[in-house]
Amino acid sequence: MPSPRLAETVAVHGHQRPHSIALHYNDQAVTYGRLHDLTESLRGQLHRLGLPSGSTVCVPAHKTPQTIALLLAVFHEGLVALAPSPDLGSAARERIARQARVRQLLTVDADGVLDATPVAPDEDEAKGFATPDPERTRLLLTTSGSTGTPKIVPIESAGFEAFADWAVEEFGLTPGETAFSYAPLNFDLALLDVWTFLRLGASVVLVDKEKATDAGHLAALATGHRLTFVQGVPMMYRLLLEGSAGRPEDPATGAFGTVRHAIFTGDRLPADLLAPIASAFSGAAFHNVFGCTETNDSFIHRVDPAATGPMPIGRPLRGTEALVLDGDGQRVDGAGTGELLVATPFQTRGYLREELNGTAFTRIDGRDFYRTGDIVSRDADGLYVLEGRADWHVKVRGCAPTSRRWRACSPPTPTSPRPSSSRCPTRRPASGCTPTSPGAPAPD
Repeated sequence: MPSPRLAETVAVHGHQRPHSIALHYNDQAVTYGRLHDLTESLRGQLHRLGLPSGSTVCVPAHKTPQTIALLLAVFHEGLVALAPSPDLGSAARERIARQARVRQLLTVDADGVLDATPVAPDEDEAKGFATPDPERTRLLLTTSGSTGTPKIVPIESAGFEAFADWAVEEFGLTPGETAFSYAPLNFDLALLDVWTFLRLGASVVLVDKEKATDAGHLAALATGHRLTFVQGVPMMYRLLLEGSAGRPEDPATGAFGTVRHAIFTGDRLPADLLAPIASAFSGAAFHNVFGCTETNDSFIHRVDPAATGPMPIGRPLRGTEALVLDGDGQRVDGAGTGELLVATPFQTRGYLREELNGTAFTRIDGRDFYRTGDIVSRDADGLYVLEGRADWHVKVRGCAPTSRRWRACSPPTPTSPRPSSSRCPTRRPASGCTPTSPGAPAPD
């Protein structure tokens, strides 16, 4: 998403493969040619605004083909997009827009017509916040805001390119893939199941937020589009299984037998889900993926559907370093338990609010590590398992302060399989983990 190369590559697909499907959205099938034409139209409308090169604009991340085209146009024009949740309260959105020195609030309607609202500058609000550098980033994501005002996270262009290259190689992706995009567009999950697939020239099935809890609709989308790649939280899988119940299926392949890769992320996958998922996705390889907005994916684990016990987060993926520190801040070598620090090839150089970086990031052996706030155990073979949270990092009921730098706290367990405001507890660790009801606005 956040790179000029992405925008240029999607434009090439529009010229060379104009009739290939880029996006499925409700009853629309948007070809690469149509996506390119819409992007070019929005580039013209942006140009007429007369924004200086490198300006920051706010594009609420509505999950529509039109918003995707608008973001591509923003990247083409050398602008930086702050892409918060469209459900973020107006006061919080205005606050982070002023912090990021946004010049215009941009939205686009179903006909591709741009609406631009000027944002008045406020240097008092922006004090202490770095100015986004368009040479390094074209995208600003935010954390969920569940522990206060959302933090602004610059997504490095080079980091996205490295991540997309890794994903294509890791999963053996080709332009013939069809990905299922369930998470909101403002989540870093979209870096994989939307933007990497568009860069590749593959197809993406966008799940409309208004239908995200309709089990029958989700199952019909998945089977109707013959998905090859699925990524999501446990609730998504539970809904797909529910929606496929009673539908005719090939006994040899299961309800979703076209899927080659199924990615688990977010909440811990309940033990009772693994066997039915394995049956319904009988042709898939299963992967547990762990990461956060600040670092993107960090760990991966190939899941054996017959395995029992806690599901590991796995091992650091290629190019990632992981450290475990004990309660006194000393490195744990070999097997042991402690706070997890990671450094990935994809991570941000720091929050836009500069004073936060001294706490969240630390330099060790010449590399910047992000303090995840997660407590993990590591066995002698280098396999990591998530154990809980450090109480210095996020307030969890029942975790009282101690004299040690951290104390392991069990992650909060949702009372029902509902979508959360972040990919927690194994995603977005800096923001905490606050389950919300379906369709509810993310907390400010």
